[in-house]
Formats: sequence, structure tokens, C-alpha cells
Amino acid sequence: MKIQGNIVDIPNKRIYKGEITVVNGKIKAIFEKEHDVNHFILPGFVDAHIHIESSMLVPSEFARLAVKHGTVATVSDPHEIANVLGIKGVEFMIENGKKVPFKFNFGAPSCVPATTFESAGAVLDSHDIKTLLQNADIKYLAEMMNYPGVLFDDEEVMKKIAWAKHYNKPVDGHAPGLRGDDISKYINAGISTDHECFTYEEALEKLQKGMKILIREGSAAKNFEALIDLLPEHFDKMMFCSDDKHPDDLIINHINKLCARAVEKSIDVFKVLQVACINPVKHYNLEVGLLNEGDDADFIIVEDLKHFKTIQTYINGHLVFDKDKALIESVSFKNINNFNCDKKKVSDFKVASSANKIRVIEALEGQLVTNELIEEALIENENIISNIEKDILKMTVVNRYNNEKPAIAFIKNFGLKEGAIASSVGHDSHNIIAVGVSDEAICKAVNLLIENKGGICAISNSEEKVMPLPIAGIMSDQEGETVGKLYAELDLVAKQLGSKLQAPYMTLSFMALLVIPSLKLSDKGLFNGNTFKFTPLEVN
Repeated sequence: MKIQGNIVDIPNKRIYKGEITVVNGKIKAIFEKEHDVNHFILPGFVDAHIHIESSMLVPSEFARLAVKHGTVATVSDPHEIANVLGIKGVEFMIENGKKVPFKFNFGAPSCVPATTFESAGAVLDSHDIKTLLQNADIKYLAEMMNYPGVLFDDEEVMKKIAWAKHYNKPVDGHAPGLRGDDISKYINAGISTDHECFTYEEALEKLQKGMKILIREGSAAKNFEALIDLLPEHFDKMMFCSDDKHPDDLIINHINKLCARAVEKSIDVFKVLQVACINPVKHYNLEVGLLNEGDDADFIIVEDLKHFKTIQTYINGHLVFDKDKALIESVSFKNINNFNCDKKKVSDFKVASSANKIRVIEALEGQLVTNELIEEALIENENIISNIEKDILKMTVVNRYNNEKPAIAFIKNFGLKEGAIASSVGHDSHNIIAVGVSDEAICKAVNLLIENKGGICAISNSEEKVMPLPIAGIMSDQEGETVGKLYAELDLVAKQLGSKLQAPYMTLSFMALLVIPSLKLSDKGLFNGNTFKFTPLEVN
């Protein structure tokens, strides 16, 4: 196979007319040759940190959408499914991903469960991490969210990092807001990346201390604008990532969009492409071609170096996307799950109290961090209820692995005026999480997900709408385009109920993520992420 085009030589910052010869999935030759073709050939894009599960698609279906945008590989942390099903879940992701021509690079989830302050479906200890890291399909130790464990030399945490060093595999970080001596100790433990920076100054300090910084732009957390000005000077130590990308977003764009936005800011295109294509492959030692002779034939053809609209995507010499059509076939697989709770009663969501003040979680648009507010409690029949007028709504996290009493908190900025929304995608333990205007609506939404053994749903005064997620309660068994459409419909319903959030379900899914400050809710209670302790709902 011979392919002509304007070849983009990223390391040498050069573009020339040329021809590529591909034999048996490898690039046999690249040479300069005059022709009349106007398109550009460059290495494929790599998402340097993503949880495939957050697309609500199995890996094989994720690939069918990603190749449309020129993505040929991901660095994938399967800790979502690991929190539900342990090693069995990680093995499901690896095996499903192998069924299609796409380069998933999975890590060993380092924090399952993310904390001891929540109920997960599995535990991965240092022995399990050793078992995973021995596997050639596991490329790295995934994000070390338990940064307090690193700072206080927790024995299990340090053993996990030691096994990664033993097998010469990189260790990913997760240290939102960590600065000064604390971040120095975290880095010195052997942790090499961070995707959680939300200010320029934080990212700059980490870069100066030797960390690789990932610019994250997902469906909920968006740090591109805060960090992009670091790229021109630090392009050799930065990467692009999504972290979490919902299916309706994935249909529209992926890493290509970040490249287009960076170039639009007049950043050197070669620096942008090094961040998007080269750096992840080098850092994680990925078996992904970089458009050199002898490499795997992993490359893309784009219309221009401004919008990066993909014309064709090749992986191991296979044409996997051609002119608006993915050429990867859907594959069959068996559903696996872990969902063991019974339906709830409306009374389970009551909060008997006479308190005047309560702690309220303030959700922030485009951020995983939250604020803690102190607000007046609205009490009716000795039960604290949602205050629709002040947008202080009742929220619950329900243990889906055992029958336990639901945990209750209150949250601001969801904006619902009627009904409720709920999801069994609740990072990281994936218990059921719901928010609504009344106990009745919340109960109805929670029970709809229990009936379906997982999903996302919306309840209005007149209808119920649900998208089942039968694989681990976090992924669909449907095709990517179908899931994207269903998710977009539910997203619209949530906004019709009053939510002003750009991605209400994605934002909801992070309200139980205890390792991100400052106030969150687990199935065991309200949690302060700054002090790493439970905190009472009532303020005396």
C-alpha cells in the first residue's frame, strides 16, 4: 500500500510532499515525492488519560467513535469497572479491547476503593497490583489518588508504587491543589504525571519540579483555558487528555478538538502535535507508531492543520475510518455486573432534624472541586426538604452492593424545578447517586435504576426516562451512536427539568468522588475532602 500526502515530520518541524509505503502493518519506507495531493499525513492522536467506562461504552464501541476523530490509542485507567468487579472487570476491558483494531493501553488501578470512606464492589491490594503489573497488557500504575497515603508513607500505597518501579512501569498521579513540600514528596515517591491541575500556577510548579502535566478537557472537568498558555514553553512535558468523556461528546470530537483550539491561539502546530501525538507514546512506552520507517503503520490523514478534520485513520496498516464512516465492526460480548440492593421506600430519604443551618455542597461548572456552603435548612414535618426557590436540593448516595440506609446531603447549582435525575455512574465506587426536588421523586429515580441493575434516568411529573447500563452498572451493551443519542436525550430532559449545568449527569457522577475537595457525599455520609474526614450535615 502506498499513500501520498503532505507528511508532517513533528520532531524536525518539517512538512514535505511525500509517499509512505506500508507492508504487513508496518511502514516500510517514507520518501519525498512530488504529487498533487493537498491533505496532510501525521501520527494518530493519543488520549493520555481516560476512563473508557465514562463514555458508557465498552472499549470496542468506544474505538468505533474515537477513530472518526483521528484517535488511534488511549492510555486507559479501568478503575471504574475495577471498583465494581475488581480484576475480573479489568480483564473484561482488556479482552473486549483486543477484539478491535485500536490501541488501548490499560493501567493497574491503584486505588480500589478510592478511599476507605465508601463502599465499593471490590478491593485491589498490593498483591493484586503486582499480579496486574506482571501482565504485559498492563502498561502503568494508574492514578495514585490516595495522595495522603503517599504523604504519610502508607505501607500498602508504597508497596503498589514499589511494584510499578520493579516492573519499570510509569506511575500516574492525581494531586489536585497539592503544592510546596507536599507535591515535592509526592513526586519524589516516583509519581510522574498529573491531570488534576486547575490553575496555571499549580501546573507550573509541578512542571518545574519534574512532573509531566496533562491538559484535561472532558465532559465535566475542563482545564484547557487555565493551562494552555504553558504549552509553548513546556510542550516537551505536556499531554492532552479527556479523563472522562460522555458518549454525546465523543460523537462530536476528541483530542483533535484540543489541537484545533490550541492552533487557534497561534501556538506552533508542531508543539501542539508533539503534545497530542508524540509525548504519550514516549512517556508510557506505547506500541504506537510515530510515522517513522519500521514503525507500526498508525497514522491519520487530515484535511488541514487548522481544524484537523480526519479523512482517514490507519491502525497497524488497517484502514479503520474512511470519509465519515468507521470501518470497525461491532463485536459480541457477555454482560457482567454487580448489583445487589433492594428497592427503597420514600421514608428512607427523610432527614429528621430541627437544625437551622446545614452544610451544602456547591457544584461548580466545569470543575470536579466543590465548595462548602452553610445555608438555612428548609424543614417540613420535621424533615429537611429540597428548597427549590434557593436551588438547595436533596441529594442521595445509595449503596448498590448491600442493603444499607441511603446517605443524604444537599447540593446547590443543579437547578431542578421538578422531578429528579439519578445515575449508577458515581465515581469511584459507582453507587447510585440522585438529586431531586422531593423525596418521592428521588425514591422513584433510585428504584428505576435498581430495577434496571444500573443506568441513568430522569423523572418528571409526567414521565420516566431511563438508559440501562447493564455492564457493571456503568456501561451500555448498545452501539456507540445509539448510546450517544440516548444520553443526549436524557441530558436534554435534565435541562428541561431546570438544570443549567452543561453536563448535569457528568457533574452528578463526581459528587461522590471523595478524593476531590472540598465537600462530597459517599454512601456512608457527608465527607470533607480537605480534612479527609466525615462531617455532619447539621451545623449547630
